[in-house]
Amino acid sequence: MIRRRAGGAVARYALAVIFSGVGVALVTLFDSSGAIDADATAAHAARLVDAGVSAVVVAGTTGEAAALTVLERERLLTVVRSTVDGRVPVLAGTGAPSARQAEDLTLRARDGGADGVLVLSPPHTADPRPYYERVAVAAGSMPVVAYHYPKISPPGLTVELVGTLPIAGCKDSTGDAERLLETLRATSVPLYTGSSAVLALAGPVGCAGAILALANVEPERCGAAFAGDPEAQRELTDAHLAIRAPFPRGLKELMTKRFGTSVTTRMG
Repeated sequence: MIRRRAGGAVARYALAVIFSGVGVALVTLFDSSGAIDADATAAHAARLVDAGVSAVVVAGTTGEAAALTVLERERLLTVVRSTVDGRVPVLAGTGAPSARQAEDLTLRARDGGADGVLVLSPPHTADPRPYYERVAVAAGSMPVVAYHYPKISPPGLTVELVGTLPIAGCKDSTGDAERLLETLRATSVPLYTGSSAVLALAGPVGCAGAILALANVEPERCGAAFAGDPEAQRELTDAHLAIRAPFPRGLKELMTKRFGTSVTTRMG
């Protein structure tokens, strides 16, 4: 299916799209002692929705999920969903090293009212299809978005594999323009870029959307760049580079400058 977005960008979607446009890979805010601050995190999510983001992902890699307990993940989802109040989809990160863990986290997200799950591919797994099949069963009717980021969970997902998985979308955080174009050509699975470096390409060539760490601090420019604004893309360069290392501290430092939020991290 081919349809045209506002501004002339081409979108190619064969599956129902969970959301289009820029979603935020939400940070998790902690107080000065390192305790989770779910209320502040939810308030930040609501501020970003007001600024135009189209979806919120909680407890993903940007949200320092590896440092969260299961109960903390559940509380984040509950409080963010309540605060956002149905204005945009709220997805939960449920990727894990094993299918058993991912299945359990997905069940908890479904029971907690998530609108979908973002599932990082399992590390050091030659064939992740059984992993995603178990996640899909646990998800039931809830959409599953696969997540390709071999830098943190190698080897990731081949382009050929993406089209065979029981998923409703795929996030690609490599920032590899050639892979992005190849995936769009080879599969009808809605594609979301996770890199703020390729937004002005990703939107116009037909990506369904973006799921971005940088949207925590630059939601407006990220949205403009995804809509094809080259100037907005150039203006994101300094911030894009600033959040890369150390991560997520660099991102939280930028957020503190703009929004006054806590800089405390559990990782990085």
